[in-house]
Amino acid sequence: MSSWVRVCDTSELLPGESRVAWDGDTPILVVNLDGELYALEDKCSHEDFELSAGAIEGGQIECTLHGARFDLRTGHALCAPAYAPVPRFPVKVEEGAVWTRDDR
Repeated sequence: MSSWVRVCDTSELLPGESRVAWDGDTPILVVNLDGELYALEDKCSHEDFELSAGAIEGGQIECTLHGARFDLRTGHALCAPAYAPVPRFPVKVEEGAVWTRDDR
């Protein structure tokens, strides 16, 4: 298991905002959804494309490549062409910063 990776200061991730951090070769998208923090792999499960380029609305993120949508809370695919979930990762707030890690 890898160690925690610093994403940003808590003041830099306000509700509705997102940031991408890297844990080794894994891009992790961290989203502040109405004050709750969620982290998903920044890669569509349908095709290797960054989810961070997509729009966030109603607790979902849409991949701009083919329109697949994912639940930010669970990582579950919500529509075709994606059927597999996106991996989720833990998030914590400590010492005024947001942290995440690839815990697979």
